[in-house]
Amino acid sequence: MIRNLIFSISFFTGIIIISLFFLPALFLPRRIVLYGGKLMGYWSGFCVKFFLSNQIEIKGKENLIKNKKFFIAASHQSMFETFYLQTIFNSPIFILKKELLLIPIFGWYLKKIGSIPIQRNKFTKDNLGFLDGVFEIIKNSEQPLIIFPQGTRVLPLERPPFKKGASRIYEKLNITCLPVAINSGFVWPKKGRKFCKKTITISILKPIEAGLSKEEFIKILEKSIYTELDLIN
Repeated sequence: MIRNLIFSISFFTGIIIISLFFLPALFLPRRIVLYGGKLMGYWSGFCVKFFLSNQIEIKGKENLIKNKKFFIAASHQSMFETFYLQTIFNSPIFILKKELLLIPIFGWYLKKIGSIPIQRNKFTKDNLGFLDGVFEIIKNSEQPLIIFPQGTRVLPLERPPFKKGASRIYEKLNITCLPVAINSGFVWPKKGRKFCKKTITISILKPIEAGLSKEEFIKILEKSIYTELDLIN
């Protein structure tokens, strides 16, 4: 209980300090602000290791993609990956709830780094305008897009079917998808206390090339991530 309290106070205090430090950067080129995101990622990793005595293991580095466009599809169990993945990839662009952009300072930061807002109940088959917007942003950016095909944070042993939006993004972007499985919920679950002396494993899986049907893609993606989660849990 005491460790959890120290962790929470230290983590959020650090995030606030970093946010305030980079506040003037909101008026500078975006690349300056992106350093703040990476710093938050490193801070989250430090807190998990130092205050909770956990380890972080990264598997599959040989699958990292270089010199071509791709997007990331990651499992989502915790707040951890929204911070830490920025230290592995080149400041990925997130699709997130529109309401998050309304949070003072934090929301301004999210907007500055190019996050793409969405109203979940409007992400439907007919929402082609949204997909066109995503396509234009990614086409003109060196940063990869990251999506969470489960749609929201889930418990470590939950296996909900992936959202159809992931396959529509795959079809629209027509670029390689890099699946990532993360078992962070066993350390930093979406609710309740944090856990100590465990290992968060981030598995970078074999890329899924463009050109598959939406149905085939989502089937391969879901099987790839859930099979890996069963192995690292």
